[in-house]
Amino acid sequence: MADSSSSTPPLCERISHKRNFLRAMDLAILGLLFSLLLYRIRHMSQNDTAWVVAFLCECSFTFIWLLITCTKWSPAEHKPYLDRLDERVHELSSVDMFVTTADPVREPPILVVNTVLSLLAVNYPANKLACYVSDDGCSPLTYFSLKEASKFAKIWVPFCKKYNVRVRAPFRYFLNPLKATEDPEFSKEWEKTKREYEELVQNVQDATGNSCWLDAGDDFEAFSNTKPSDHSTIVKVIWENEEGVGDEKEVPHFVYISREKKPNCLHHYKAGAMNFLVRVSGLMTNAPYMLNVDCDMYANEADVVRQAMCIFLGGSMNQYHCAFVQFPQNFYDSSIGELVVLQLYVGGGIAGIQGPVYAGSGCFHTRRVMYGLSVDDLDDDGNLSSLATRKLLAESLERDFGKSKEMVKSIVDALKRKTNPQDPFTNSIEAAQKVGHCHYEYQTSWGKTVGWLYDSTTEDAHTSIGIHSRGWTSSYVSPEPPAFLGCIPPGGPEAMLQQRRWATGLLEILFTKQSQFLSSFTVSCLLIVYSTVLPYFPR
Repeated sequence: MADSSSSTPPLCERISHKRNFLRAMDLAILGLLFSLLLYRIRHMSQNDTAWVVAFLCECSFTFIWLLITCTKWSPAEHKPYLDRLDERVHELSSVDMFVTTADPVREPPILVVNTVLSLLAVNYPANKLACYVSDDGCSPLTYFSLKEASKFAKIWVPFCKKYNVRVRAPFRYFLNPLKATEDPEFSKEWEKTKREYEELVQNVQDATGNSCWLDAGDDFEAFSNTKPSDHSTIVKVIWENEEGVGDEKEVPHFVYISREKKPNCLHHYKAGAMNFLVRVSGLMTNAPYMLNVDCDMYANEADVVRQAMCIFLGGSMNQYHCAFVQFPQNFYDSSIGELVVLQLYVGGGIAGIQGPVYAGSGCFHTRRVMYGLSVDDLDDDGNLSSLATRKLLAESLERDFGKSKEMVKSIVDALKRKTNPQDPFTNSIEAAQKVGHCHYEYQTSWGKTVGWLYDSTTEDAHTSIGIHSRGWTSSYVSPEPPAFLGCIPPGGPEAMLQQRRWATGLLEILFTKQSQFLSSFTVSCLLIVYSTVLPYFPR
């Protein structure tokens, strides 16, 4: 609810859905299940072992149904008001956008390119955006493709903003032919832009089959004699927005990174890559908010960043307690409603309690929350309390965040919500490479209480449970059209392996130290609910 003392209208509204009919249906089914259990108990002595086994199975199903009913009892979501945000445009904060990829074969570079282009072209001041691509496969082909994409972005971004293009992933936008009734000027620019995109696609395809371009210059020297599992840290600024005035023709900062990998070092999969993204972006742009998107989930809604800002700047009494804003995952290559159960009912129901669980993609995070900050460390205005400030100054932050003075300084600035003009990117590259070393996180709190949490292959659920346990809430926004769209991975053995990984990761969460005592029951409930609806989820 909005703060009644505020002189400005709220930027968002929390909407609760009653769904009385569904409640009645759930209670009716629950009543029938209890009746069945009572019948089993009354006739237990008259039947054999099969009767007992059936009773135990029905008890398990009843317990699961009870948990799901409680979870989805009061679903909720947040509705942003973009027209009101236009009146407070001076309050817009910077956002660092993260894209993760690891395998140029399973995740084709042209797919990564389209996701990046859709993010670079969103309706948001370009001087307040930066896009970081983490390539865990250390692929020169991916880097080459992103360099080509940066050239096309100088045409694509102004075109999208000039004509208010709705779908800003080129491979989806150019599926529809040009209408004969379009304005001649628009038609001319459309044709030109399409030719440029086709040239981009052709260049990427040619590079895939021929690697002679690797010797074209010193820019690819860092990729020589590298392997996906054995290489040094690579940080390359593909494009730096030096103008910084927010003009519609500007392209946001664009950076390629690949953390160091060695055969005998733990890398913690995607969670490790995300923590490296946090550190590098903290040294370069240090935006207070971060967007995490998988390489196959493009931005389908041009105003998605502004929608998230409506939540973070919403003007509600607990606005400073929102740690992340989660958008649902939708897919453009399937009409099957696999996600209805998970997102609309279970996901929306969890959002009505303390907030949705982080789903791994399509999520806006608050940087200082990722640095381990708790709600108790804030005052009424969302600033660090005097006690937290004294504690921050007294402790050795290098113990928690690593032995990088530049990193520690950026963390202190982020915790204090202090924004300083950033130095040129070239001044940060050496420090960024240092925080990507394999041994940088040793004896620190990264992956334990800071950043994306380790010890589970489902780092998204693990991290969000850790965030909620520190008192933070989260928000669920389900706009129409969908904010992000992706492609469904192939079924069969690969889908089964993915589901096994999820189930294994949730069990790992159950037995971590974080899930002991009061939080163990919550984790157990989430584990059971997630395992129940897991077959409905295609990823």
